[in-house]
Amino acid sequence: MTPHPDPRAGAAVKAADRAHVFHSWSAQGLIDPLAVAGAEGSYFWDYDGNRYLDFTSGLVYTNIGYQHPKVVAAIQEQAGKLTTFAPAFAVEARSEAARLIAERTPGDLDKIFFTNGGAEAVENAIRMARLHTGRPKVLSTYRSYHGGTATAVNLTGDPRRWASDNGTSGVVHFWGPFLYRSPFYSETEQQECERALQHLEDTIAFEGPATIAAIILETIPGTAGIMTPPPGYLAGVREICDRYGIVFVLDEVMAGFGRTGAWFAADHFGVVPDLLTFAKGVNSGYVPLGGVAISGAVAATFENRPYPGGLTYSGHPLACAAAVATINVMAQEKVVEHAAHIGETVLGPGLRELAERHPSVGEVRGTGVFWALDLVKDRETREPLVPYNASGAANAPMAAFAAACKKNGLWPFVNMNRTHAVPPCNVTEAEAKEGLAALDVALSLADEHTV
Repeated sequence: MTPHPDPRAGAAVKAADRAHVFHSWSAQGLIDPLAVAGAEGSYFWDYDGNRYLDFTSGLVYTNIGYQHPKVVAAIQEQAGKLTTFAPAFAVEARSEAARLIAERTPGDLDKIFFTNGGAEAVENAIRMARLHTGRPKVLSTYRSYHGGTATAVNLTGDPRRWASDNGTSGVVHFWGPFLYRSPFYSETEQQECERALQHLEDTIAFEGPATIAAIILETIPGTAGIMTPPPGYLAGVREICDRYGIVFVLDEVMAGFGRTGAWFAADHFGVVPDLLTFAKGVNSGYVPLGGVAISGAVAATFENRPYPGGLTYSGHPLACAAAVATINVMAQEKVVEHAAHIGETVLGPGLRELAERHPSVGEVRGTGVFWALDLVKDRETREPLVPYNASGAANAPMAAFAAACKKNGLWPFVNMNRTHAVPPCNVTEAEAKEGLAALDVALSLADEHTV
């Protein structure tokens, strides 16, 4: 679709937004949101006719791109048949969505509890774990993000937690593996794996194994930097959980549904958690939907005991119809396989080639359509291009990098000292190369801040 400029309409949209919309994670008087006129596939455009290749997939959720006609048609068809119905009833779209999801989750995660999004999925997974074990504490890593609701934000291991951290939610943070910035002074992946597992064992020992209900991990941490765990780490966590009777929760809200080149990131590691949270890619965010996939053992806890939780819109028919259509489209169009192919043949090689030429790129990490560039001032010391949680003038190098991307028609995902390459799973080779070319230009600005 070709954008048609209409600046007057854009100005009206912008004025209404600034007058009435309260934006998340923002100082309201310091933001300048772009007025978006439309989107299709891997692109969106503004009212001035500027078109952007979306290397953010929204918030890493439009796994099949914008406005996929089959999913739009499915939502329209469901709206004409049954727009909404209470969650206590059996509804075709809800039942079919649960069946399709359960077919693809690893192991025996065959029961699906639907939520409206990822944070609610995490909230309910932790509630299930605590009730299942009768224990209060939950362990989660630094360098993680699990959502903005009360429990989820306390589980989160990045600065978004700080303002809401009440210190009484039973959460204990520990260090997960990350060789490039290892807290364990490791020199190899094997060392990082062994030392990270020992650190977790020590944390459990000092917290008291009988007090810990769950360990929750992003299978591959997303917003925090796309740090693929070293071989053996997730299997090691699984063994530790089994040994101490701890529920193992994998958060696949961002990594799931094709993003890593597999239906779920857990598939890469051969690990089956007790609970798995999902959202985002399950229906490309077309209608809000999330959920918890539940193992047989945890589900059995609530066979004759009511589960004390629920949501008015759990398994909303429009959202579930969108999920059914999305999963079917992904299967029919081999979107998961395509994501793996693009990662192996275009994005991975292309990003590594950029790293060879740009001194500001310290490390390239990722798989599928889930990649990060760690930007640095100094490759030798690995000093980040901007300080941790930088803002204002201290963040100027990253702000200049982002502005250069946008000037060249690329909408970038920027967080702290990183830029992530996370386009839709069905991004074409030509589109991926277009994004790499825009990154190439913008990285030249980042290079100016290296030593």
